[in-house]
Amino acid sequence: MTLKQSMASPIVSKLRYNVGMDIPKRLLGRTGQDVTIIGLGGEGVLRTFGRETEAYRLINRALDLGINYCESARAYSGSESYYGLALKERRQEIFLTSKSHARDKKGALAHLHETLRNMDTGHLDLWQVHDVRTEDEIEEIFGGGGAIEAFAEAKERGLARFIGVTGHHDPRIIRRCIELFDFDTVLLPVNPAEPHYRSFIEEVIPLAVERGMGVIAMKVYFRGMAAQIAPGKLDLFYRYALSHPVTTAVIGCDTIGQLEENVRFASAFTALTEDEMALLSERLSRAARKLMYYKP
Repeated sequence: MTLKQSMASPIVSKLRYNVGMDIPKRLLGRTGQDVTIIGLGGEGVLRTFGRETEAYRLINRALDLGINYCESARAYSGSESYYGLALKERRQEIFLTSKSHARDKKGALAHLHETLRNMDTGHLDLWQVHDVRTEDEIEEIFGGGGAIEAFAEAKERGLARFIGVTGHHDPRIIRRCIELFDFDTVLLPVNPAEPHYRSFIEEVIPLAVERGMGVIAMKVYFRGMAAQIAPGKLDLFYRYALSHPVTTAVIGCDTIGQLEENVRFASAFTALTEDEMALLSERLSRAARKLMYYKP
């Protein structure tokens, strides 16, 4: 049986959504900030150069629809600059985030100042250590002169209100980062294939919740692969993610149509039962590794 065939089973097919009106909000851990359960990611059309008109329309449509969590990264092509062009007087409406992949203090601070210029803002609401993968990176980030010193300094100076860490390669590495520093948030993959391959859901989320951190989901659709294996059922993957103790799921969009579809999912959100989540996850178990590391 193929993945498409298994996803078409009556048990899975009956899990549908009804269109709602407003996007629910959840508390982002101990930050005290309420953010929408869908966030605009810096991927999709925002991870490009030279598409200012499309990016401007997408960002402002997201705000018009009620999204108040917006994310980018220093590594995401022109994404930060698109936000800077689009937000203007709307900056105060949103919880604005970005990331730095620098591993030393000097490089991270340089990234921060470039980010603030690009985004045309005096501060970030959340600044995140981006995509930590190895023990060597941990030693560099948390050692003398490491990037974490820049993050702590930024928070002390009010250039970043909160500090987070992100990763999707190895849950043990992200767990170690959380043990080494008092982060406010963690961004990690949450999808039904994830429990069968290096499970962040089992290894990281419980610790984050115990420490009062805000948990942010990514890779909800396996970088777009979900649309191929389960056409017409993307809401199941979104519902799966938000049925865990996460605050929001960041989703990159190529078009306003995709954005509006995801807002419908968020507005109509109802949690899956444990049995429904287990069934969905089991149907993807054999392809878990491929799905987790799929690159379009």
